Amino acid sequence: MEIEQFNCVYKGKFLAGVDEVGRGPLAGPVVAAAVILDPNKPILGLADSKKLSEKKREKLYDEIIEKALAFKISEASVTEIDEINILHASMLAMKRSIEGLSIMPEYVLIDGNRCPDISITSEAVVKGDSRVECISAASIIAKVYRDRMMIQLDALYPGYGLAKHKGYPTKSHLSALKELGVNKLYRKTFKPVAQLL
Repeated sequence: MEIEQFNCVYKGKFLAGVDEVGRGPLAGPVVAAAVILDPNKPILGLADSKKLSEKKREKLYDEIIEKALAFKISEASVTEIDEINILHASMLAMKRSIEGLSIMPEYVLIDGNRCPDISITSEAVVKGDSRVECISAASIIAKVYRDRMMIQLDALYPGYGLAKHKGYPTKSHLSALKELGVNKLYRKTFKPVAQLL
């Protein structure tokens, strides 16, 4: 599964890729990651995190953390999602990731069709997580980080099945939510949750 080549105008060393994960779930924060890869330390097998097995993602997560020039994982909380909506919360998490990098990028590629409000030149790349290596790397570390968080939250809030569905509105999740009720992990502005309040 090779990454398609995306021709970016920027040819320098400090290119950051940014992606977010967790727009669709009913519970938990939205998570974004920014990654500056090291051109001298290639990472094989980068791809859209959704197309990789959990085992492969976990392996790549460790390799990205080890080899990247810089990376930052950030969140926007459930409260922020409910206050400013999921789109703006996603942009906020991305902005935090970019601004939190230990090396300031000179150019930023964002997965999707819009860019957060940042002072660095940026470009949105539709399907960027399967076209640009640094965005793929960001998608992988954001997903692994968020999945691990949902597994930890499952231990604190048993019965909802968070470790399994990671907060997405599956049939089993919706029935557990009806049975157990809405707790503080839930996005109260999301329709299936709002209907229960």
